[in-house]
Amino acid sequence: MGKTVFPAADFDAVEDAKALKEAFKGFGSDEEAIINIITKRSNSQRLKIAQEFKTMYGKDLIKELKSELRGNFEDVIIALMTNPVEFQAKQMHKAISGLGTDEPTIVEILGVHTNEEIIAIRDEYEGLYQSSLESDLKGDTSGTVKRLFVALVTAHRDESESTDQEAAYKDAQTLLRAGELFHGTDESTFNAILCQRSRAQLRVIFSEYENLTGHNFETAIDNEFSGTAKDSLIDLVKCIRNKIDYMAERLYKSMEGMGTDDRTLIRLIVSRSETDLQEIKQVFEEKYGKSLADFIQVVNANENLPDFKRATLWKILKKLGLVWVKRNRESVLMERQDIVLRRHLGKRKHSLNGLI
Repeated sequence: MGKTVFPAADFDAVEDAKALKEAFKGFGSDEEAIINIITKRSNSQRLKIAQEFKTMYGKDLIKELKSELRGNFEDVIIALMTNPVEFQAKQMHKAISGLGTDEPTIVEILGVHTNEEIIAIRDEYEGLYQSSLESDLKGDTSGTVKRLFVALVTAHRDESESTDQEAAYKDAQTLLRAGELFHGTDESTFNAILCQRSRAQLRVIFSEYENLTGHNFETAIDNEFSGTAKDSLIDLVKCIRNKIDYMAERLYKSMEGMGTDDRTLIRLIVSRSETDLQEIKQVFEEKYGKSLADFIQVVNANENLPDFKRATLWKILKKLGLVWVKRNRESVLMERQDIVLRRHLGKRKHSLNGLI
């Protein structure tokens, strides 16, 4: 897999905890120091740092970071410091509980994760919010979308890699009869097949459907559904066809047009940095003619914020592997020494100069 974040060599949770404590001293915090430590450790290492910090100082590291940081900088650092399952559960809660329902995020989270991962997210959600994810999805959505999300969150998808051409042909015929062949749409048939068949089998079904009709399966959805249901189903089909391509498109859309969807940008880069971000970067550049790093840099420059906030977010994302720089044992030791030195000199740079 194409991860961009790796465990630090010669990792020392105690020394990192001391360095972070040093970074919190004085007026404000040493953001450069925080970035250099947290972005260059794996998630499991960050969690060990948090444990040591609490043991050594009797304080919760995440609460300390929240009290020291603000805005997007806080969001991305807290995301990095959070257990991946807990992070996804919290992202689901935000997608459901915010102003309106963020259906694309719900499709993304339920679409890219395995059955085991969805069940873990579901259990974590219930532990955090004392409410089942399924019941909250039912309460916040309706109609076709509600039934689609409930089918996805049950996590009953076949995960085998084998395919059956004959079964795929029969399912393609069933989908045709449930939609385009006759008046009216049997949405339960679409849900059952899209949410239960394996991803590999669904790709064969899509191919068989195209052979039968002369157009792709997305056209069928466009013809039979409308509004949020259509958008959600098309997003799910894109994810099933090619998960990496789908996430590259999600990143592009998060930066397309006026303003930036920082939540999606942060969620995808943080959550995929230890799995397949390298592959997503490659596909992104092939699709859009510009590297993901360059695209983020241009978007940040166009935001025209009056301070360093965008520069700080860009620096973090860059260090998470948008631009990979190999690190060795000496660089890890130098990071800790540099924190103390810069604190002593009182240097805190907040300009855009020299960040890229």
